Order: sequence, then C-alpha cells, then structure tokens
Amino acid sequence: MPCPQPSSAGGASDYALATVRHALVLIVILLGAPAVVACGKDEEPTADETATMTAGAGATATTATTAAPQRSTRDGCRPVAAPAPAADPARRRSRQRLSRKRRYTAVVRTNCGTIEIRLDVRRAPKTTASFAGLARNKFYDGLTFHRIAKPGGNDYVIQGGDPLGTGNGGPGYAVVEAPPANLKYRRYVVAMAKTETEQPGTSGSQFFIVTAAEAPLDPDYALVGKVVGGQSVVRRIAAVPTDPATEMPIDPVVISSVRVRSARR
Repeated sequence: MPCPQPSSAGGASDYALATVRHALVLIVILLGAPAVVACGKDEEPTADETATMTAGAGATATTATTAAPQRSTRDGCRPVAAPAPAADPARRRSRQRLSRKRRYTAVVRTNCGTIEIRLDVRRAPKTTASFAGLARNKFYDGLTFHRIAKPGGNDYVIQGGDPLGTGNGGPGYAVVEAPPANLKYRRYVVAMAKTETEQPGTSGSQFFIVTAAEAPLDPDYALVGKVVGGQSVVRRIAAVPTDPATEMPIDPVVISSVRVRSARR
C-alpha cells in the first residue's frame, strides 16, 4: 500500500513537529548518558572485595614475624631467648649498709618462677650489702643461672649472677668477708662463688644455691642467706637438662630481676 503524501498546506507543519520530537528524544538520551558513567566511578567496594584486601594486608604484616623461643623439654620453665653477655658489667661497690634492725629479702624472678632469699645481715653484713647494692643497681637483671651442677646425677648447686654467662665474669670489684667458721652449706643455703685461688670469703656477683642435702665444702664461701620462698622453683631449675661437659643448661634459665625488700623485725 503506498504511503500517504502530505498536502502542500500542512506538510511544513508536520515536518516541523517531527523535527521537534526527534530533538526531544536526543536530549533525553544525552542527559541520561553522563549519569550512567558517573555511577561507575564512585562505587564502594563490595564486602567480598573488602575482605580480600584486608586479608592481603594482614598476610603482608605477618610475613616478618619470627619464631617464638622453644624449650627442648617440658621442664616447667617459660621459653625465653638466651640473653647476650653484658656489654659493660663493671660497677662501683655500694657503700650503703643494711640495718640489723630490719629484715631483708631478695626477690629473684626467673623464667622458671620466683625465689625469695632472706639476707643474713647479722652474720654477713659486707657481703649482703654488696649483693643488695648490685640488685638495687639492676645488675642481675637479664643474667642467667649459667651452671647447674649435679655430679653423678646428684643435686649439688645452681649458680648464677655472671654478666658474661660463662663463670668468668663479675662486677669489677671484690668484697672479702670470712664466713662463719661453723657454716654448713646445707640445702637452700645461698653463698657467693669464688675461684680456688681467691682467699676465703671473696665475692663478686656470682652466687650459688645449694641443692644437695649438704654440699661437702669448707667454709670458704661468703654467706648471703637462705631460700625462704620458692623452694620448688630451686628444685625445678636444678632439674633442667644440662650439657655434662660444661654443666650449663641446654635451655636458658634467665633472671629477669632481683629486688630487695625490707621490713621491720
């Protein structure tokens, strides 16, 4: 069927109306287009995308973590890293005296537990004053029990307080005070270590705690006092496995701090 032809009178009007309609449609299309483009630019990440980014950041943050210290046996001690030898262990000897009218207790905190030592100020005033002075200056903090002696598998002593961790270090000075002539080194007695060539009663910073029923020692080692708390901790340290050739513990026994508290008698 042939298309109708506009009359000469209304053709111009119909053509103008059609042109206006096309223009309106084009305007609507053009106005709608920028809105679609803008919608994509500011879109927030989805929950899954956020979770992915968070997981990725966390994985990066934990890449540099180091393995925690481990103990080779279940000995009841907390795993800790072995400390480095003290860079400058030298100290000046404390001149502060301890009052005989007060009771002094050294609180020794370790990764195996806490030990309390009653200082025998009356029988060893110089030795206990030196020990307390070192504790007051935080000399013992971060040192170790470097020797656990158990000859033939029998308890003997545990020894600590060496800034080098080898048995050869000290505070850079020595105190000499002869121990009581009748002193017996029975279990839980605390005394100062010395070399065989040093005179009786010589002490620096190294001390030992007797773990045998009675150590067969002559009264040559300066008296510090006696363990009055944490005896189970002493036994725990004494049971730590050692290298038989050196008597050093296989896993470190670290002294985190030694603090001396006092009270009226």
